[in-house]
Order: sequence, then structure tokens, then C-alpha cells
Amino acid sequence: MKIFCTLGDERAFRTKSPAMFSTVFKRIGISAAYVPFKVFPDQIGAAMQSLKSLNIDGANVTMPYKSSVIPYMNILSEGANIIGAVNTIIRNDQELKGYNTNAIGFMDTLEERGFNVTNKQAVVFGSGGGARAVVFILNWLRAASIQISGRNDKRVDDIIRRIGGSATSLEIIAKEPPTANIIINTTPISSPDDSPEFACFIKNQDFRECELIVDLNYGRKKNIWQSKAVELGVPFIDGLAPLAHSARRTLLLWTKIDVEPAEFLKAIDAV
Repeated sequence: MKIFCTLGDERAFRTKSPAMFSTVFKRIGISAAYVPFKVFPDQIGAAMQSLKSLNIDGANVTMPYKSSVIPYMNILSEGANIIGAVNTIIRNDQELKGYNTNAIGFMDTLEERGFNVTNKQAVVFGSGGGARAVVFILNWLRAASIQISGRNDKRVDDIIRRIGGSATSLEIIAKEPPTANIIINTTPISSPDDSPEFACFIKNQDFRECELIVDLNYGRKKNIWQSKAVELGVPFIDGLAPLAHSARRTLLLWTKIDVEPAEFLKAIDAV
């Protein structure tokens, strides 16, 4: 039997990944288990060593540790190295190799929807691992501009230096609403319960020339991004589609078996 896991803070127990992967493993006839582990910030190194000691075949990394695990990787894929975030790990004996399937999963999602970001203007909210993956793909697909709004100026500056884009702020957006053909939320905030102030801010914004809104979160009631999309009359994508596409790429790395994203979405629906 193969053993896989997801590593994160308390959010590791809220993700649908364990149930999703377990269902897909069963459907394709792989004897495997997938379990969530909560890791404290000062135990990242110990957790990475445990992957080796316990012979865990592969792992996913969730917020907030996608960048924190990098020093413990023996090898990084080119994409993960540029992005500066890892969400998928493969163990090969005593070596750990880090990948970023969030980026290509986001690209696959846009392709599935037939949305071409080339020469489009994008606004990205957030500055964590998800934002890094999104900005990487937007830059790769030659978006005309990528404005990044995050609370952590240092992390925003690092994204710009390593990957691309330009910084903006909520204050600037409020004063001068940006042209935003595509808006992507990579923050943990998707409902008024998460942050009443931020929810009010988004509700009051007039995003000009918007054509698509993407929220990397899923399962939130009264989703502020979906409400904004309805108000603007544009399509909305929540985090389930990117999750399914990312999971497909992860499974391919782990097992060399390609399973369509629809199978992962079916597995999520069955949860």
C-alpha cells in the first residue's frame, strides 16, 4: 500500500483532498491511503524528515507552508523554483522533490473555460503561495498587466522581483478602480464571515471591463466574489475546478496515471 498525505495548519483537516484522492485511488484500483496532518510552524523540518522516516510516498502542502518547505527539498522543479512555492512533494528513497501543480492547474482551468489571458489586464488579491502560482501563469501566458494587492508588502515585493507584476493597494483601488479583465482571489477571504471589512470593500468596488472572476477558495456561503460576478454579469469560477486540475497533475506525478479532472469533481461531489 502507498501512503500519501497533506500537510498544513488546522486547515489541513478542512480540505476535501483526503476524501477526493481516496475516492479516486479506489476508482482506479490503487491500494493507497491519503491522510491529513497538522504541522506547527516550528516543526516543518521534522515533518519533512518524517516523510522519509515513515516512507510516505508523496505529500501535498497547503497554506501556510508552501514556501516554508522549500529549504528541506533536495530537488525543486523549475516551476516551483521560480514560483517559490511547493504544493506537491515526491519522496524517492531519502530524497524529496518539490513541484507546484497549483500553477498548471490554474492554467488548465482557464483553458477549460476558454479564457485567453494574453494581453488581458489582471488583478490578483493575496500574496501567498496561491498568488505566486497565479502570477506565474498570468506572466507565462503574457497577460498585459498583473496588479497584486496583498497585506504583506514584503511578500508582494518578492513576487514582483521573482516572477513579475506590479504592486497596488486597497487604498489605490478605492481611489482609482483598475481595469481588470480578470480578477483572482488567492486570499482566505471569500465571505462576510471571513472579514466583514474586506467583504464590504469588494462589494463597493466597480471593476471596469471585468470578464471573469476566479476565487481559489470553495465551499463558502454568501461568496462575495460570486456575488460580485453576478452583479457585473460575468462568469465565476470557484476553487473546485483549480483543485481538480491541480489534483490531476499531482496524481500524474505520484503514479504516472492520468485521470480526468471530472473524476476528481465527482469524488468531491460524493463527499
